Amino acid sequence: MNKQITLWSAAALCALAIGFTAARGLADEGPRPLPLPAVDEMAAGVESETVVLAGGCFWGMQGVFQHVKGVTSAVSGYTGGEQRTAHYDVVETGATGHAESVSVTFDPRQISYGKILQIYFSVAHDPTELNRQGPDVGTQYRSAIFPANDEQARIAQAYIQQLGQAHAYSGAIVTKLEAGKTFYSAEGYHQDFMTLNPHNPYIVYNELPKIAALKRLFPDFYRTDPTRVSTAG
Repeated sequence: MNKQITLWSAAALCALAIGFTAARGLADEGPRPLPLPAVDEMAAGVESETVVLAGGCFWGMQGVFQHVKGVTSAVSGYTGGEQRTAHYDVVETGATGHAESVSVTFDPRQISYGKILQIYFSVAHDPTELNRQGPDVGTQYRSAIFPANDEQARIAQAYIQQLGQAHAYSGAIVTKLEAGKTFYSAEGYHQDFMTLNPHNPYIVYNELPKIAALKRLFPDFYRTDPTRVSTAG
């Protein structure tokens, strides 16, 4: 789904979102608390860490983590393909290997990597949807973790196995670990999109419910004022 919203009428987008919701019906379990990772890292003395996460439209993923305490930066971008194809119009063809993703930088003294993963799996996206999220379809919307190092990969893999063994979802988790991939920042007009466009129909129907779920399920880690790319530094 091309998210050039100016090409769509508000009515058409609303109909799309409502139709999608009706199609899922009772199968949509909705966000709910998941167990903490049994395996987490000990980041003593580390002041900053970054992980790249993908799971659908980067507008929503960025918006969620911008509202998480301890996150110092969340930048929308593309990961999985080459630099020359890291452009929105090309990525949207689904043929570049890229996934819409978000580079999440956080302070391990305030929030652990395991807690970041718990939020990612609980409210940021549905890890049982293969190559899609909501109305967006294609490999560019896949569920993927791009670990920065072996430790991040080990913890993420252990958590996926933990959730699977606990039958945390009715379906299988399809999230893949893709190590050794480079993150490329997205175009400026994609940054802070949720914050700057809260009344956009796509945001209202598909992404704002994630913020509400974050506030409900993780009140101790919810921040009212999001950190923004446009005001960083």
